[in-house]
Amino acid sequence: MCGIFAYLNYLTPRTREEIIRILVNGLKRLEYRGYDSAGIAIDGCNEVNLSALEVALVLLKRKGKVAALEEEIEVAKKDLDFNVEFPTHVGIAHTRWATHGEPNWVNTHPQRSDSTGEFVVIHNGIITNYKDLKAFLMEHSYQFESETDTETIVKLMKHFYDFHKKDLHSVTFRELVEKTIQQLEGAFALAFKSSHFPGEIVVARRGSPLVIGVKSPTKLATDRFPVLFSKDKTSPDQPDHRGNTFSSIVDDLSTLAPAGEEKEVEYFFASDASAIIEHTNQVIYLEDNDIAAVSRNGKLTIHRVRTLTDIEPLSPMSREIITLKMQIQQIMKGNFPSFMQKEIYEQPESVTNTMRGRVNFEENRVLLGGIKEHMAEIRRCRRLLFIGCGTSYHSAVATRQLLEEMTELPVMVDLASDFLDRSTPVFRDDVCFFISQSGETADTLMALRYCKQRGALIVGITNTVGSSICRESHCGVHINAGPEIGVASTKAYTSQFISLVMFGLIMSEDRLSMRERYSSIISGLKKLPEQIKEVLAMDGQIHKLAEELYQQRSLLVMGRGFNYATCLEGALKIKELTYMHSEGIMAGELKHGPLALVDSAMPLIMIVTRDPVYGKCMNALQQVNARNGQPIVICNKGDEETKKHAYKVIEVPEQVDCLQGILTIIPMQLLSLHIAELRKCDVDCPRNLAKSVTVE
Repeated sequence: MCGIFAYLNYLTPRTREEIIRILVNGLKRLEYRGYDSAGIAIDGCNEVNLSALEVALVLLKRKGKVAALEEEIEVAKKDLDFNVEFPTHVGIAHTRWATHGEPNWVNTHPQRSDSTGEFVVIHNGIITNYKDLKAFLMEHSYQFESETDTETIVKLMKHFYDFHKKDLHSVTFRELVEKTIQQLEGAFALAFKSSHFPGEIVVARRGSPLVIGVKSPTKLATDRFPVLFSKDKTSPDQPDHRGNTFSSIVDDLSTLAPAGEEKEVEYFFASDASAIIEHTNQVIYLEDNDIAAVSRNGKLTIHRVRTLTDIEPLSPMSREIITLKMQIQQIMKGNFPSFMQKEIYEQPESVTNTMRGRVNFEENRVLLGGIKEHMAEIRRCRRLLFIGCGTSYHSAVATRQLLEEMTELPVMVDLASDFLDRSTPVFRDDVCFFISQSGETADTLMALRYCKQRGALIVGITNTVGSSICRESHCGVHINAGPEIGVASTKAYTSQFISLVMFGLIMSEDRLSMRERYSSIISGLKKLPEQIKEVLAMDGQIHKLAEELYQQRSLLVMGRGFNYATCLEGALKIKELTYMHSEGIMAGELKHGPLALVDSAMPLIMIVTRDPVYGKCMNALQQVNARNGQPIVICNKGDEETKKHAYKVIEVPEQVDCLQGILTIIPMQLLSLHIAELRKCDVDCPRNLAKSVTVE
């Protein structure tokens, strides 16, 4: 989705060129989120007046990639002095993923309040009531230049500013933002800049992620600053059946600044910590309904606004400054031509990291510390629900059969959007797992809140510490796959897969009837990293296969049992990266329609491994051959019987049936990558797609 980046240097002199470079590099770190235009807003003066009450703003925007914006910036050097030095300055930057209005200059962010740009804003999310607000503003003679919902926000702020103009001393920038967002419905992360409030920035979030980085030459006054809560006296706190307190919070206030006499500080605001890590590893994750402001004295304040109708667990009593463990090298391509290829090749390491400290191969034991305290409640539950979108949903499909076997409980797997559409009944003795790489997926987050309101135990499975799903879950598992930049998920899928397998093992560890099965799966996990390396070594063979397929218009992927999820995920990768039609088909459904598609011209991949449904898969393979199909078969190494019925073969090492899907998906990932490259598609940023889907 859209990417937000902003930078404030307080008493830290930076030239305009340095400021713009920081803003543009921040946008480049967010390119993976998907976008179609980019823009920045900076101070437009060529002379610095520290006592100025107002400063003119300049917008530099361009349709296309950040590289096109850089060309626009070069043109601006004719009018702007890039060597002028600012002791204090605020710059905001944005990559836009079009939702309201096509990509062009007027629809690109930052959006402005008027032709002079008294107020400007950047926005990630969707405002659902913007039409009503727009009609109200038009009645008050405001004219709109764009088709965006975002322009409504900044014009509404201008309306409030003009209304309070006579009494301006009593209205701060933050209060203007507060008044504005109280009128908004929908999801948003916002960053505001104004000519009337030079050196100040205000950001706010509700539903869309926002993180603040803090960099200071001296130690900060605190690494955890307190929050003061003011409660509605008519709505006393109500503890739920797990002891969580519910409250109607009106506001809270907290402050942050460097300790000592030295007050130099830099603030970075972004949709994702990957845009901040090259500057600082000290970050603060904002909660929903937070408004963070940096005033002219360089102090950060976080003010909390909550409507009295909001019913959700009490927010933490402080905002903690977290030290990121992410390394800048992790978000660089290194020697690989694309992030996706790098992330495919990182899987031997990423699956090892997922298991590190959790699977004890010597003692045949598994420990998931994040859910340890809740295991007694999980074991008493009536059913398990696994909810996700896209690849995360497929990881649940891949492990559903094993989880049913190991837990002997009903297991539901649902797409988050469909789960919400059906208003699915949820009970207090249900355990609901919410799977998301980013931890910010809008549909999954809304489903989490739906289940939480109904008293279910919430377990988050994410790859991002500090994400909304992490914070709003009762407990969870961090998959430890490392940063994933490519839009098409690869290593996160295999790490989610393994995390769910480990949960299944924990649920069955005290059952004597499961000991043999339990031990065989742990033995399989131990061999997995080396077997993944074996599959990656077949890259050349898979590239040759891609050369045969890349001009095709369609590709079917068939399998059943534990490998059905591989079909769904493999077909999704083909669609995402190559823009070819592809469909994952349950082989057991072949005679119920899909067989009509099979002929000598239809490319077809079948997954036939030595597992409990091998015989049934062989029947499907023979049916395909009988219709002159030419199946490309993914099978186990040395399986001569299966190879006799295949047009071409990709051989993978044999594994325990429930882990085989990790080895069969990697050829599909590589095939998708190579077909996309041969078709000259952007493998890291496929068209129309975003890495983190933060709106419905």
